[in-house]
Amino acid sequence: MWRGRDKHLKVVENAAHACKALPRLMDAMTRFGSSSQLERRRRQAIAAGLVSGMGILAACGGGSPSPQSNVQIAANDLNAGLAAQAAGNLTQAASDYKGAIADDGQNKYAYYDLGLVEELMGQPAASEVNYRATIQLDPTFVPALFNLAILRTGPSPFEAEELYRQVIGLAPKDATAYLNLGFLLRSQGDVTEGDMDLHTAVLLDPSLASRIPPGTLATPKPAASSPRP
Repeated sequence: MWRGRDKHLKVVENAAHACKALPRLMDAMTRFGSSSQLERRRRQAIAAGLVSGMGILAACGGGSPSPQSNVQIAANDLNAGLAAQAAGNLTQAASDYKGAIADDGQNKYAYYDLGLVEELMGQPAASEVNYRATIQLDPTFVPALFNLAILRTGPSPFEAEELYRQVIGLAPKDATAYLNLGFLLRSQGDVTEGDMDLHTAVLLDPSLASRIPPGTLATPKPAASSPRP
């Protein structure tokens, strides 16, 4: 995952009806992209750095450390949530992230991580609310845009398409966004553009070819040999 887990696949339920020749096509949609994994590691480093920095400041302050600000308390909660999530305790992680939000309502990472664990716990409506809150705080936050696109693929494929295009505009080398967009477009009947996006995904990351069911993309016919004179 973007958060220290393996990649997951998302089944878009209407794909089998929209693209009957490829009944399991949408199974190949990748849940989390490589950019999100990088973002996750960056967030962990930020949270760990904040907590470490607060410890140093307290140590330098003598025997009576100053009271922590709400932002510092939120950083502690966020770091605790990351640890709980890594340990598989999603309920505790959600509680920690909610604590971070209560202390710092501008913390986009807390909203994002809360949305993530809610999605993992099977609470898509709550997850969507927090992904949207993340995007409201930072419209360029690619992981939230990507995951929201996954959630909106079934209920609103056109919104999902727009979200994937935003991801690609912000992260033009995000192969998984092209992959998912390609599957989505094909499921809506736009096979030509969908195939273009699938080709782009494989060009950016050849390993994604294994996600595309055999026969999905047309194989160019070999050029006919010229008849001998």
